[in-house]
Amino acid sequence: MINHANYKARQEALIENIEKMYDLDTRVIEAMRSVPRHLFVPQKIRDQSYEDIAFPIGEEQTISQPSLVAFMTDALELKESDKVLEIGTGSGYQAAILGKLAKQVISIERIESLAEIANKLLKRLGFLNITVICGDGSLGNSENAPYDAIIVTAAFGKVPPPLLEQLTDGGRLIMPVGGRDLQTLLKITKQGDGFIEKELVSVQFVP
Repeated sequence: MINHANYKARQEALIENIEKMYDLDTRVIEAMRSVPRHLFVPQKIRDQSYEDIAFPIGEEQTISQPSLVAFMTDALELKESDKVLEIGTGSGYQAAILGKLAKQVISIERIESLAEIANKLLKRLGFLNITVICGDGSLGNSENAPYDAIIVTAAFGKVPPPLLEQLTDGGRLIMPVGGRDLQTLLKITKQGDGFIEKELVSVQFVP
């Protein structure tokens, strides 16, 4: 049995630190506060859940550090009516944050075992607005397109064209682009037939 109260003070301390790092939308902060990160990390390192670092979750994948999750989520500028596509479900933690902020979340994970675990946990936590699909994230998900926002939590050498095609007019794409060891986090906004690209920060994601 997990004593969730034991984690509450640690979670609050983490969130206070994140608030000092970034000027974030209060809705993003509340979403971070309402999602129990300790349920999304492997049991053997659960006591470290609220340290601001990434952790391995198996299959050579990681759960991103909370401050970066908050920063990327804030950059999406989500509205309650938005439909969001996430590429790289991983543990499901980022999807859960998105699920608190948007109307619908479609999350794509290429590794079947991770997709199954994340899906079960998200459903157990009551996220009925999140759908986890096992597939190739570089193709996006045309079946449910277009999307108001797309977030990619794995590194790509370049932006996959299907992701740009699946944005609504005014839609935002946040993703790390670059080499295996270091990437630039990009924000790409669709405006009519064109795109506006902005470099945010340097990041390090798994391929």
